[in-house]
Amino acid sequence: MNASLTPSPGMLRALSAEHRRRLIRVAREVSVPQGARLFNEGGRADRFWIIRSGRIELDIHVPGRRAAVIESLGSNELVGWSWLFPPHVWHLGAEATTPVRAYEFDATAVRSLCKDDAALGNDVAQWVGGVLAHRLCAARIRLLDLYAPYGAGSAV
Repeated sequence: MNASLTPSPGMLRALSAEHRRRLIRVAREVSVPQGARLFNEGGRADRFWIIRSGRIELDIHVPGRRAAVIESLGSNELVGWSWLFPPHVWHLGAEATTPVRAYEFDATAVRSLCKDDAALGNDVAQWVGGVLAHRLCAARIRLLDLYAPYGAGSAV
């Protein structure tokens, strides 16, 4: 990862203590074995996770080839954002590359909490939006590293 990038906004920094408590009440602790798929691209996005320990890779389906890894996530990071936006379908896939302990959240329950409490809904939207912005920037930098000609952007 590029050193100029700031860490993705974790739930602890993005949400107030009260909003974190409310979300954790609807979470359950889960263990995911190494090699297990959490979700596949195109599937129904009905939950999300906050990693407590372990690593999860996000990937994208490449026809005729092995899935391409987009990003590797670790402790305190959000896994899954498609649950928040209709039509609630995964845009990527995810696989545990080590044993993972995580908080798993039911998307319907969280969306209901957000609908009932506008401040919580705003905080969750800002948090997930911040994660998306960070990941988009990281993906852009990786693409530039892969495809930009050496010295691109420098004066000739």
